[in-house]
Amino acid sequence: MYKERVVIKVGTNVMTNRDNRIVRPVLRRLVKQIAELYERDIITILVSSGSVIAGREVLGESSIENDTQRRQVYSAIGQPRMMRLYYNIFNDYGMKCAQVLPTKRDFSPGVHRQNMINCCEGLLSEGVIPIANEDDAVSVTMSMFSDNDELASLIAQLINADKLIILTDIDGLYTGHPDEEDSDLVKNVSPDENLDKYIKENTKNEGEGRGGMGSKLDYAQKAAANNIPTYIANGKKDNSILDIFDGKFTGTKVSY
Repeated sequence: MYKERVVIKVGTNVMTNRDNRIVRPVLRRLVKQIAELYERDIITILVSSGSVIAGREVLGESSIENDTQRRQVYSAIGQPRMMRLYYNIFNDYGMKCAQVLPTKRDFSPGVHRQNMINCCEGLLSEGVIPIANEDDAVSVTMSMFSDNDELASLIAQLINADKLIILTDIDGLYTGHPDEEDSDLVKNVSPDENLDKYIKENTKNEGEGRGGMGSKLDYAQKAAANNIPTYIANGKKDNSILDIFDGKFTGTKVSY
């Protein structure tokens, strides 16, 4: 029986370099920390972006003019490549992982939601790490999540997670633009706090990802309002996940 269950979301900006290519050592550091949590009887669901970037690495620049169709093609090519990367790394640590590709309807009350619960609970009970990503190959318009921050928040609530960890490429929420010297890290945020005064100043180019800091805080607050403490941390750092459990966290915590 696991002491805790945690949802970890890793975004595109964490796993890519300035050339928009996937950095494998970043994925290895991520999996190493998840393996360490497993040794501590803490089980993880990983919500991972990256399929579109991975598909572009294989296909190169596409001649498809329609943005949505081009994203579908990149995702369809890139998703199995991402899973192959994760499978090999988890296997190196003696762990098993599984692919979960939900759409928004899977969280609506009824059969679809129960199927999602059964799938996640079954995998966790077997000690398998579910790796979830929006199914960009078929998710369009009304069936789309706003981004994987929303997906991670919904999964955390679905399985009654003890923690939600959102990894990004900066330390968390700042009082101004993160690159400005006089900007301070906001260490604690409540679920009902109005953050509009900070969000505009924190706007950054999120590369291929859809979710910026505003999205992260929005869905972090929704999870925290359901009694799931949420942490926004710098996934570029070596032990950002373990630091949360070891009392060394430097980021933004969202909770009551």
